[in-house]
Amino acid sequence: MRRSIGTTAAIAALALTATACGSDGDDAGSGGDGTVTVTYWDTSNETEAKVFRAVAEEFAEGRDDVEVDYVNIGWDGAQDRFKNAAPTGEAPHVMRTEVAWVSDFASLDYLAPLDGTPAVENQDDYLEQAWASTQYDGTTYAVPQVIDTLALFYNKQLLDEAGVDVPESLTDIQDSVDAFEELEAPFYLRGDDAYWFLPYLYGEGGDLVDADSETVTVDDAAGVAAFQAVQDLLDSGAAITDTTDGWESMMSSFGNGDVAMMINGPWAINDARDAIGAENLGVAPVPAGSAAQGSPQGGWNYGVYAGLGEADMSAAQEFVAYMSSAEVQQRITEELSLLPTRSSVYEAESVAANEMVEFFAPAVEVAHERAWIPQANSLFDPLKEEAEAMLLGRATPEETTAAIADRYRELLDWQ
Repeated sequence: MRRSIGTTAAIAALALTATACGSDGDDAGSGGDGTVTVTYWDTSNETEAKVFRAVAEEFAEGRDDVEVDYVNIGWDGAQDRFKNAAPTGEAPHVMRTEVAWVSDFASLDYLAPLDGTPAVENQDDYLEQAWASTQYDGTTYAVPQVIDTLALFYNKQLLDEAGVDVPESLTDIQDSVDAFEELEAPFYLRGDDAYWFLPYLYGEGGDLVDADSETVTVDDAAGVAAFQAVQDLLDSGAAITDTTDGWESMMSSFGNGDVAMMINGPWAINDARDAIGAENLGVAPVPAGSAAQGSPQGGWNYGVYAGLGEADMSAAQEFVAYMSSAEVQQRITEELSLLPTRSSVYEAESVAANEMVEFFAPAVEVAHERAWIPQANSLFDPLKEEAEAMLLGRATPEETTAAIADRYRELLDWQ
């Protein structure tokens, strides 16, 4: 059931104290008259932004001491935009940050530590893997908003017609080639985005790096096996790919019925439903490799800018507490079908009955934590570029992983 505006505003008013947002002198707040304006940079897409804006602005309803300046900056380029704004004091009070950006921002002292502040409420309620993405060097620098991962999307009708069960492993996909002889291939393998290679790596028990030992691991036996598994899917005819226009090619191939399966995330559910019909879309955990089943943990967090005065910092922390509360998370799940980061929210009847939660909760449970290091996002370009050479037949799996590893060691100065 959709929570009313009045109810949400009441929650904000009850949960947040008015005295924390104003003080005398230079710390009187960003409004200059005792009123603090919390600037919030939102990185959500167009559909999500309508809900996030409404929720954010309701934080200030019924209050004279605080206002909200909502700014949607989108996702593309947002990481660099915040990094350019922070040194000059032009960063927002609160930033919706991708999970991999937190350690990057924190390492540069652009995010405020949040342990023991009003921003962190009922910490034990957060999913363990979601909370892990908020940590850097033993300190909390963000609060979880939503969590996601990749999963297997499949066309129920095509699997039924072929007499094929939902595959649990990459071997199952390869074994289904003959059953899908009327299709281009059973499976679309996205080859133009490094993030989509991670399930294969985790499936062989590997990883890009080992942050604890500061070691590059992508070129170990598991890493080579992962890229060999990708090559085998293509060589066997079980998969098709495109290294130049992967998203459009993948979505059109799936929508046109040229393939029966693909790997994708929650953000693609509506497009996939529109393409093949909601009744035909199935979602399951990504198929396992030879060693494990898992896909990368994704999601979004709230970070507070470190360069705020006392009144602005207090207001920003209260804003984060409100935006990450169980009540707001439940509303966001009800209206956008995004997965909450608080375990208590999954107990709500409206959330438990949500089809998106039903689809993706099992996949999130086995999602693989990425290395929460400042250079996390910088690991993707070398992976994408070297993998493309393999997909085009210019390199073997061994040569591919060796080339990626060499670039990682230069980037990280690790073994």
